[in-house]
Amino acid sequence: MEALNNFKEIKLEHPVDVIISQIRDLILSGELNPGDKLPPERKLSEKLGISRTYVREAIKKLEFYGIVRTQPQSGTVIAGLGITALEGLITDVLKMEGSDFHSLIETRLILESQTVRLAAERRTAEDVIAMEEALELYESKVKSGAQGIDEDLLFHIKIAEASKNNVLKSLMLVVTPDILTHFTKHNVCGGGKPFGALLEHKEILKHIIHQDASAAEAAMKNHLSDIISKK
Repeated sequence: MEALNNFKEIKLEHPVDVIISQIRDLILSGELNPGDKLPPERKLSEKLGISRTYVREAIKKLEFYGIVRTQPQSGTVIAGLGITALEGLITDVLKMEGSDFHSLIETRLILESQTVRLAAERRTAEDVIAMEEALELYESKVKSGAQGIDEDLLFHIKIAEASKNNVLKSLMLVVTPDILTHFTKHNVCGGGKPFGALLEHKEILKHIIHQDASAAEAAMKNHLSDIISKK
């Protein structure tokens, strides 16, 4: 039994992580520099021999973390950060597993508790319309039998926008997509859970509309309690 403890679990690399690792290596070798443009998604997928979906996911992930920027009519370029900073960022992205993932969940709870309070205090009539429209999209997806992952994220982003704090919104965009991807992969939101989440979303929005910050925060914590219990 003691010998068994000396073995380590073998983790197969996900194609997205392999792409990110290759980009890191090209940056460290000087073949890619801040401001350089990445090849188009189609050409990258052909060169790497993998689905374009993986390439798109890798670029999207790097963009969320500020490692690359996608510019209209210019394509995707390496961010204008120093090499050391870029290396550190990419290494952190690749290590975002295990206890780090739990830290993401805790961070999301902290962020969303504050954004929903501020949204209740600061929301405008236009914000309410935007949140209602996002919620309608989510409800339509759920009733069609889909999980509505993107629509779920959109609703939470609209709450962050209503908070009028762009820093909180940016932090939300960093931590939330990885969490949603994890739960989709492991089917945490399967079964009837999307319908329960829909009712919770409606409860949160009701308190924001009534500008009851404490009730909105309590409703958000209740909404995220299932995520916390899955850590």
